[in-house]
Amino acid sequence: MDELQIQEKVIDLLKTVYDPEIPVNIYDLGLIYRIELSDDNTELAVDMTLTAPSCPAADFIMEDVRQKLETIEGLKKVDVNLVFEPEWDKEMMSDEAKLELGLL
Repeated sequence: MDELQIQEKVIDLLKTVYDPEIPVNIYDLGLIYRIELSDDNTELAVDMTLTAPSCPAADFIMEDVRQKLETIEGLKKVDVNLVFEPEWDKEMMSDEAKLELGLL
């Protein structure tokens, strides 16, 4: 797979990960800050955050992300990094997510 195909697959998979308390996927919630592939497309690094630093589902969500991304053909290494800068805020959500949560 080329870089564009891998990027699309990453986004498709991230859209299948949900915070158990929110009916919107983590990608549309704006929780994914960075998706970066190595030059040879074998290593993937993802920076993500949570809606709240004390999220009780943090471990579950991170493991779900890691397990799903590790299924992408050709990847040898997947790093999922939890970051809290910048702090998440509802303005980072997609319009679809805002609509789903009644914020539009």
